Amino acid sequence: MTQQTFIITGAIFGLLAIIFGAFGAHALKKTLTTDQLKSFETGVKYQMYHAIVLLVLGFHSQFSTSVTYWAFTLGILLFSFSIYGLVLSDSKGKKFKFLGPITPIGGLFFVLGWIFIIINSL
Repeated sequence: MTQQTFIITGAIFGLLAIIFGAFGAHALKKTLTTDQLKSFETGVKYQMYHAIVLLVLGFHSQFSTSVTYWAFTLGILLFSFSIYGLVLSDSKGKKFKFLGPITPIGGLFFVLGWIFIIINSL
């Protein structure tokens, strides 16, 4: 995995986090319950945190590997995007329950990404 891949992926996920955050704060604020909005915001926060980590790893390649890249990328896709899907489908009255078990798998990928950073730094 190249430094550019880490940086571009991190930047795309960061950009999307800003867009989704603004969408949640403005367009969805009127249609979501307080709990739904809080869940949506959790997805945005975790996406942004890990987008920043991908950027940092791109600039400090001695700590980055393709395994770390995929752990954080899959973590964002499975954790944050499943939350978005759960919240938006629930707000329409047709909750996609199959997404519920996907969220913790994404969280596990986040944990693995952090473990890989620790291993790479030893």
